[in-house]
Amino acid sequence: MTKIMYLFTLFLISTSVIAQSPSADTAKLYFISPANGDTVTNPVTVRFGLSNMGVAPAGVNMENTGHHHLLINTDLPALDKPVPNDARHRHFGKGQTETRLELAPGKHTLQLLLGDFAHIPHKPPVKSEQITITVK
Repeated sequence: MTKIMYLFTLFLISTSVIAQSPSADTAKLYFISPANGDTVTNPVTVRFGLSNMGVAPAGVNMENTGHHHLLINTDLPALDKPVPNDARHRHFGKGQTETRLELAPGKHTLQLLLGDFAHIPHKPPVKSEQITITVK
């Protein structure tokens, strides 16, 4: 997502009252790969898994859907505000379900967080466990 689209979305959010979207009770967000504890090489292919909810692009307001955010070496952001858009908070607002990353050698943490049409985490939040990988 471009910075301009992200800023426009934030503008729309700030000029209207938007409640957090509800999540499905049985929704589960997880990593297909890599697995917790894996040692990997660059580029690192990360595949996202989601069950009991659907994926829809940012800006598309459909019940029980959202889009992925990948958190790299950071904790969860505020869960009642749009997910930041920076190097540690990667947005997949086109509905992507995988990516390739270049990470420095060493240990890294990864976590997935589903955001609604406006990049706001659902209530309750749909998030994966945080995993640790090592890049050779």
